[in-house]
Amino acid sequence: MGQTLTGLLTSVRAIAGRPGTPAQGRPGGGPDQALLAALRLCGDHLSALAAAGPLTDARRTRLIASIGALTTACSTPGADAFDALLRTGRQALDSGGEAEARLALALADEATALRARSKGAWRLRGNALDALGRGEEAITAYERHLALQQNNAASRDVERRIATLRAAGDRIDEALTLFRAGADTEASGADTEVSGAAARLSRHLPAAEARTAFTDLVRLRTAEHGAGDPAVRRLATLYAEHRRLSDRDPVADPLLGGAEPIGVPGLRRLVAGRTVCLVADTPRTAEQEQRPGSPLAALIEGYDLVVRCDEARHTAPAARTDLHACTLRGDTPWKGPRWDRRAGARLVFGDPLPHWRLALRSRLVPGAQDRVGDATLRRPLHDPALLGEEAGAGPASTAYTVLRLLDFLGTPARVDLIGFEGPAALSPREREWVGTRTANTDDTAVRITLR
Repeated sequence: MGQTLTGLLTSVRAIAGRPGTPAQGRPGGGPDQALLAALRLCGDHLSALAAAGPLTDARRTRLIASIGALTTACSTPGADAFDALLRTGRQALDSGGEAEARLALALADEATALRARSKGAWRLRGNALDALGRGEEAITAYERHLALQQNNAASRDVERRIATLRAAGDRIDEALTLFRAGADTEASGADTEVSGAAARLSRHLPAAEARTAFTDLVRLRTAEHGAGDPAVRRLATLYAEHRRLSDRDPVADPLLGGAEPIGVPGLRRLVAGRTVCLVADTPRTAEQEQRPGSPLAALIEGYDLVVRCDEARHTAPAARTDLHACTLRGDTPWKGPRWDRRAGARLVFGDPLPHWRLALRSRLVPGAQDRVGDATLRRPLHDPALLGEEAGAGPASTAYTVLRLLDFLGTPARVDLIGFEGPAALSPREREWVGTRTANTDDTAVRITLR
């Protein structure tokens, strides 16, 4: 990877020039200056990655591949470099780090400069600002996206995110109003430390700074008036609601193995606009996937999200898994094997709630996943807030549960099933549901494409 990274950095510098130097461009016209600026930003990020040492994070490896595709598009006449720019920005966000979020924001700025009416560019900017905790600026970008978006169904998750960000800000505003009302009735020599905490708190602060200032205000106000004071109780309630509404940089939860909890809104954002494939764990599929240069391996690698289900018996340990889903079975599901295979996100389906919690505590391996589905995603088929089906139809396979959940969310660009034949075939009831939604079948790849 070191030589590949160095070679890509050389290519980026050759096309875009080094920071502070004018880009040379190609004879006969070259990429737009905003694209060249975006390439220079990518070059700076590649330099930082190269200086950090060997790469072990698969998400950053995919970001490097996206930068490579952008570099190729910028140097190829007629290529759609703008779409490659947006894909690179989205991949930077998927990488999860603060530096990557800043890169995504910078690329979004260049994208909006290129096409001011691109709804994808404004959504990327909103997502990047959101990831950086700059909620009020994110709202502005999201609203620009909505003004350009004609598909109402595709707008719902953005509208919900705007509502959440505004609600979190409203809790801060009410807390400040509550503090000022109390301060007006107190002596003029009120605690300056408490006043300072209130002065630092604002809905326009980055999320992490707002949480710190809000925490200080609640702590100091409680110490000053006691937890039984009605105004303090209301302040504590506002603080709890603000923390619940703010899903960025959550407090590490020992129950989740240090991973970030992800609920229905977070999963909807994770799959939005992505191509998704569910890969069956069969000997045939595993053998073809591991074969170098095989068509099936290339097919699977081309998806944005690769989903695998339950315990892998044939799939290679290092096989790419962006989302792992499993269903708890038996009377003591917490005694099963630990989930130590690396996955970007892990969804655990199970009921009752105490068994689900104990299974997560017992079987999650710290560092084996970045995100874990929270309790709102543990029973999507029967949860009244989601699909709300009756429980009398018998147990469902994990793959079917994932398919129904993705269908309910409605945000993936495409969902394919790969290898679900023979022993991996779905039950008759599940095949019937899939059949009513099948848009295309590909016998060569054993692939079913859902509408």
